[in-house]
Amino acid sequence: MDKLRVVVAGCGSISGLWFNAMKDRTDAEVVGLMDISREAAGKRATDFNLSQAVIETDLATVLEKTKPDAVFDCTIPEAHKSVTLTALRHGCHVLGEKPMSDTMANAREMLHAAKAAGRTYAVMQNRRYLPGIIAAKQFLDSGRIGRITTVHCDFFLAPHFGGFRDKMQHPLLLDMSIHTFDQARYLTGRSPLTAMAHAWNPPGSWYAGDASAVAIFEMNHDTVYCYRGSWCSEGMNTTWECAWRFIGDKGTMTWDGGETFHAQIVTEEPGFSRKTTDLAVPFDREAVKHQGHAGCIDEFIRCVLEERTPQTVCTDNIQSLSMVHGAIAAAAQGRRVACETV
Repeated sequence: MDKLRVVVAGCGSISGLWFNAMKDRTDAEVVGLMDISREAAGKRATDFNLSQAVIETDLATVLEKTKPDAVFDCTIPEAHKSVTLTALRHGCHVLGEKPMSDTMANAREMLHAAKAAGRTYAVMQNRRYLPGIIAAKQFLDSGRIGRITTVHCDFFLAPHFGGFRDKMQHPLLLDMSIHTFDQARYLTGRSPLTAMAHAWNPPGSWYAGDASAVAIFEMNHDTVYCYRGSWCSEGMNTTWECAWRFIGDKGTMTWDGGETFHAQIVTEEPGFSRKTTDLAVPFDREAVKHQGHAGCIDEFIRCVLEERTPQTVCTDNIQSLSMVHGAIAAAAQGRRVACETV
């Protein structure tokens, strides 16, 4: 195989990022579009010069007509299971929007189906393909601040999306925190063990469900990760990639989620208040050719064509999802819960 034939399922607003990432590629082509609204699919076909693509409102039908190699799932979380299982039954690889699924039970079923089908199923975690997070990870992996013991991050934004997010029971934790929790796992190399959380919807929120949350995760290797977030916080916003503090046994690094880093290490023997020295954190704006969604899509396409495993494969990403559903369960039950995967 030298070119991946792709069907895109779901032609809502998020799909524009996917189509943009695909439009100049020579190793992949969109051969079909599916959406419950034929008009929405037709508009995408017009916008991205896909006049030859088959358009259907039923996924199985477009798969039977086009016989693609892969399905890109841009549907809402509740539809991910149906889209993924249908694609796998038709012998397709799948790259799906986050979160992997709306429940852990559905995610496990999807993971096992991918294994049984012998196909790659990966999840869109676009933050892993940004220069800032790559610089942060390289610095942390260098060991300059020692062994990571504690991680804190803040996420405070106020997007007025409209649509399905406004009606979700847990818009912040289920739809957004998957990015942040996956960042925490990626940056530290740690896996989740337990979660404690409190979620609420502040007065003045335009969401129907809980748009704010705090959570504490016990990770392996004796690491604790603390999250604070809100999707209805007007003013003094963080970046979409959060504001981070990584504490090691030799020093600390902070990162604003963009291009600003600060790091210090202790430079004298133990005492009441030890002196510290600033460290430079190398940052390269050109660290990756394909960034964000384009980076995740690029890796997926190359891995399928070269028969390799992408870093956001479902068997890894289900650990990030377990943090999401662990936090939701902990908030509902008012107690610490285990972060369960398979």
